[in-house]
Amino acid sequence: MAGLAAAAEGRERGALVLQYEKAGAPGGAMRFSEGLFWRHAEWEDFRRECPGGDPELQRLVFDRLEDDLDWLEAKGARVIARETGIPGTVGRRLDPASIVKALAGDLLRAGEPLTVLPPGTPAVLATGGFAAGPELLLQHVTDHAFDLLRRTTPHSAGDGLRLGLTVGAQLSAGIGEIAGRVMPAAPLTHDRWIPDAQVYARHAAITDLLGHPYEARTWSEMDVVQWMARRTYGRAWFRVAPDVLEEPTPYGTVAEQVDRARRAGAEVQQEADGTLAVQVAAGITTTLGGLRADASCQVAEAVWAAGADIGGIATGGYASPLAAALVTGRVAAASALGDR
Repeated sequence: MAGLAAAAEGRERGALVLQYEKAGAPGGAMRFSEGLFWRHAEWEDFRRECPGGDPELQRLVFDRLEDDLDWLEAKGARVIARETGIPGTVGRRLDPASIVKALAGDLLRAGEPLTVLPPGTPAVLATGGFAAGPELLLQHVTDHAFDLLRRTTPHSAGDGLRLGLTVGAQLSAGIGEIAGRVMPAAPLTHDRWIPDAQVYARHAAITDLLGHPYEARTWSEMDVVQWMARRTYGRAWFRVAPDVLEEPTPYGTVAEQVDRARRAGAEVQQEADGTLAVQVAAGITTTLGGLRADASCQVAEAVWAAGADIGGIATGGYASPLAAALVTGRVAAASALGDR
């Protein structure tokens, strides 16, 4: 998403943009997402939710998102919904395929990763963070990196982070933090990234495989994912009592989510009192730490970054990765061309 936005912004400003794309097609994990772009409705809520984040970077997202969504629409991206469905937030849901079609340019070098930064030429790094890079996850996030389920493409392996560090960029705050979803402890394919999410931790008694308990603390349940990512095999048990099975969640009732976990192949046990025990696994969507950027998204001499390659926006909490990608992609490109 960030690379598409940066390239389109650069072309709009009259630049000749060469877009190196590691994958065989543009769009990254955004192509398989819900297409939901959102921000907190109140600035104080954003700061409270993500207290370790850089206020200048957070302000970019907070102040610019609506205009950038208008820009996306004007380019042909199709709006599915003008409300997020998340209390206390504003934003829109857009069709991912239409975003790719609207932003992809003619000079896209698909299947050709950028391995060396061109000296003297402005470059924007937008490689999707390192959620699919087990070595970097081992170094910065968890000893159980190889156990995490991937809710991202294999191409988000930390190329931008490595390139940035070679030219003097620094690591951001929150380098050990991730965003993701609890998923059924079963093999995972991209068509199940969204519908099989197990988002009912606040209704469950949670223990890791060794019996250590945990209690969900946030509305997004990202804290549960982060805790699970550091537990044995990245797995846990969710136990739900009969009286909560009809409780609503963003993905249907608790009972419906448990049924999807069972159909996906996760172990689901029924205990004597009717409680259902579901074995779940931490699924990583993106990394929250990355390269440290200033308010122009610059990370080093003649190098800017965008999206998940920038850290320090959602540090300490959770904010929309797609919103940050859209906003910082445009800001990075404009800044690289000497104008914001």
